[in-house]
Amino acid sequence: MFIVTTITYLNHFDNSFHFDDFHTITENPNIKSLKNIPSFFTDGRTISSLPQNQTYRPIVTTSLAIDYWLGGGYKVFYFHLVSFILFLLLGVLIFFFTLKILDLTFYNNHNYYIAAGITLWYVLHPVMAETVNYIIARSDLQSTFFVVLAFVIYQHSSTAQKYHLYLIPVAIGTLSKPTTIMFAPLLVCYVFIFEEKMSFLTLFSKKHLNTFIKMAKKVAPSVLFCSLLFVFHHMMTPETFSTGSSKTYNYLITQPYVVSYYFGSIFFPIHLSADTDWTMLESIWSFKFLIGFLVLLALIVIAIFSSKTKKYAPISFGILWFLIALAPTSSIIPLAEVMNDHRMFFPYVGLIISTGYTIGLVLQYLKEKYQLINIHIITCTAIILSIYAFGTYQRNKVWHNEESLWKDVTIKSPKNGRGLMNYGLTLMAKGDYDTAESYFKSALKLLPYYHSLYINLGILNNAKGNASEAEKHFKSAIKHGANFYTSWFYYGRFLSQKGRANEAITKLSKATELSPFHMETRYLLMDNYLTIEDWSSLKKIAVSTLKIDESDTKSQIFLQSSIDKKSALETEEAAISKNPTAEKYLDLSLKYYQKKHYKKSIEIANKVIAIKPNSHEAYNNICTAYNLLGEYKKAIEACNKAILLIPNFNLAKNNLNYAITRNTKITELTSLLEKDQNEGNYLNLGLLYFNFGHYQKCIEITKKGIISHPNSDNLYNNMCAAYNSLKNWDKAIEAGKQGLTINPNNELLKNNYNWAIKNKGN
Repeated sequence: MFIVTTITYLNHFDNSFHFDDFHTITENPNIKSLKNIPSFFTDGRTISSLPQNQTYRPIVTTSLAIDYWLGGGYKVFYFHLVSFILFLLLGVLIFFFTLKILDLTFYNNHNYYIAAGITLWYVLHPVMAETVNYIIARSDLQSTFFVVLAFVIYQHSSTAQKYHLYLIPVAIGTLSKPTTIMFAPLLVCYVFIFEEKMSFLTLFSKKHLNTFIKMAKKVAPSVLFCSLLFVFHHMMTPETFSTGSSKTYNYLITQPYVVSYYFGSIFFPIHLSADTDWTMLESIWSFKFLIGFLVLLALIVIAIFSSKTKKYAPISFGILWFLIALAPTSSIIPLAEVMNDHRMFFPYVGLIISTGYTIGLVLQYLKEKYQLINIHIITCTAIILSIYAFGTYQRNKVWHNEESLWKDVTIKSPKNGRGLMNYGLTLMAKGDYDTAESYFKSALKLLPYYHSLYINLGILNNAKGNASEAEKHFKSAIKHGANFYTSWFYYGRFLSQKGRANEAITKLSKATELSPFHMETRYLLMDNYLTIEDWSSLKKIAVSTLKIDESDTKSQIFLQSSIDKKSALETEEAAISKNPTAEKYLDLSLKYYQKKHYKKSIEIANKVIAIKPNSHEAYNNICTAYNLLGEYKKAIEACNKAILLIPNFNLAKNNLNYAITRNTKITELTSLLEKDQNEGNYLNLGLLYFNFGHYQKCIEITKKGIISHPNSDNLYNNMCAAYNSLKNWDKAIEAGKQGLTINPNNELLKNNYNWAIKNKGN
């Protein structure tokens, strides 16, 4: 089993994080230190940075922290490895659990092989891939593991039965997921069918009253214990947790059809989707409800009548397991998704036992009637299991990355707005903005009030340069999702990018209030406090962040900045100077560049060269920074040195071509101006500097032009536009006024002048 299962899942170990993995793993600072483990058991908020998804699952969070520790970071292999080992161990438990059930039914030499076949069917079934590949679905894996472990201990240890030691795994499992408490009704069914050998048809018979009372006494401790676990778990669940829906009736009447789908998937798992487009039924007067009701009724009838005969007891128990295990997600508790494929993981333990045992009986009948030899049965079984294993292998491919997963969702669940949006996100990440936008708009038709869609439309429009349109979408996100920190965070990030620090702080503070554990919000908030030099607020947020993760380097730098009243980069530079390396300085040079401190980036890059004279990357940094400063001759010199060190350094070659092209254009227009200082030449050179983003040089040339041509309203327009770009509204207004005095009909100048007045007012 280990070998076959490992081969089947060999292509899943590098599959990426998905969906809820982000807020529970990659955006959850709590799992970064094993020191936080005690807090997992006292504070349910530690499982996620998203308040609406914060529930009490300390065993899950602990296991994720161990994964992080094993890999030394977010190395997905270790997260998958731990889950997969647990999955293999679950397979072992299912084998012994099933074998004991078969032996209790009737003992023969075939039971071992039937139990092995049932176990292989379970671990190779494509439905299981939906849980094994989805890392945070480990909660299902762990809870199922502990339920089956409890049964195996109960089955094989009289001491454990006497002292109720089998309840220890149940307690641990409940700390993984509360569905574990379904052990109690499952144990009732197990004792009822296999130990007391009772039938549901004679449940209320007087002659079985004493047996029933005896059974009740036997299972009472488990029922009471699981009830107390339920109360405890409910008490420990944060108030922020939300099931995601409030339509109890609609959810309930949809579940019979969902159950019928789950049942059918055991034979034909061809519609598996990471995020389905199923919706709730509006009434019971529906063909889907009728189909679901009939399937559910048939399963219940089969479970009742098969309990009558000892030979068919595993069929009855397996069906009851299937239905009972589904109860938490397919009953009166309305969840955000009406169905989900990974919810089949726990129920399928029973369903595959029931179905596999039935198939075993059929094969035994056919063998006796048609005198089939074992090799025929083994061959057919191997072929069928191979088909299921191949299906699992293909599902692993689907789960490989975000693009492959969400593309599959758009095919399997085309009416799922979230799926369309998430696939659009993968396209946006590749720079395919137009196609991404078409997916976002298609999703918006299905989910017109979905805040995440508006966030992504805002990000998309901002990337395309439509800042005003982007801001409208960010505001819509807050309108439709004010209780979600993401709405406030992304708007705050947008404002921060636009240099509107005070506004950004307001939005980011709200995001932090809603989600205290989201580190990116805290980093951005600290960065904006640093920008406006609010040292006390910076210190406060830095200290509170270090309480979450005391080893967080960024927060330590921000804290030191608040104490020294220096920028974070200056603080980092001071720290590097005590133990300088070329690599540290090179990284710092890049950070200064990203902050648009180009002169400082050059200064630090020169420190790299002082330590490591052959650093082609440092010369390229210098070249790039000089390009953005408009000092193209110096850029050309630096790029040539980088290329001399690494002739095939394409990035430096591109930067060199950029510098040469711009330097040539400036040289040409400068030469023309030197020959003839007419208004047009001043305008053209100033406009060239403006288009290159060198607004200060544009202003310098324009001022010289105005000295020679004091009545040029167009030169004043250039100056007004350049000051606008520098956000020096007063100077822009002054230039606009002077230009309009010369020519009140200059429409372009009017627009630039009005833009300056508008922004100064804001």
